[in-house]
Amino acid sequence: MTASFDRLQQVLRRLPGLGYRSAERIALYLSVEHPEKSPELAQALAEASEKIGRCAVCGNMADKPGDGSQPLCDICANPVREASLVCVVESVPDLLAIEKSGAYRGVFHVLHGRLSPVKGVGPVQLNLASLSERIASGKVTELILALSSDVESEATCHYIQDEVVKGRVKLSRIGFGLPSGTLIGYADATTLRSALDSRKGL
Repeated sequence: MTASFDRLQQVLRRLPGLGYRSAERIALYLSVEHPEKSPELAQALAEASEKIGRCAVCGNMADKPGDGSQPLCDICANPVREASLVCVVESVPDLLAIEKSGAYRGVFHVLHGRLSPVKGVGPVQLNLASLSERIASGKVTELILALSSDVESEATCHYIQDEVVKGRVKLSRIGFGLPSGTLIGYADATTLRSALDSRKGL
């Protein structure tokens, strides 16, 4: 292997979800099998880096305006969305998953992570200051915490409740339970516990 190929493979391995083999396959595809596709990919990456930023309101991805004003995502700019209802998510992929469900018509707030002292992620590293500002504006009536049920997400939810919300707005959390079509006998203990804790009346 050449030094340039090794460099390309190392850079690709830094991307989420790509291991050694996947990075190697992509590097071979771009540099040896179909090198004509590399310029197009490089151009698309450069254009995305230059033109895509974070929404100034919620942290979702948004196109940077040419006039130098603050970027605004399509959701925050949509007057039909229920702006008083804010769903807090960890990442943009989480936001996209909820959007694809078609079950939610409010707006979002992306934290871009979760509290993790072990990894050096504290409140300052998360998009929490702007969340507090949104609550203080008086335009928000309810926050829905749509974070996972692991330890770090639980800690993040408690922090938002105690240090950010402070009883100023209604606070709720998505339910966790059995996926549709799942047999109870095959569910793990954590899933069953979440299903029981998230039960509702009939």
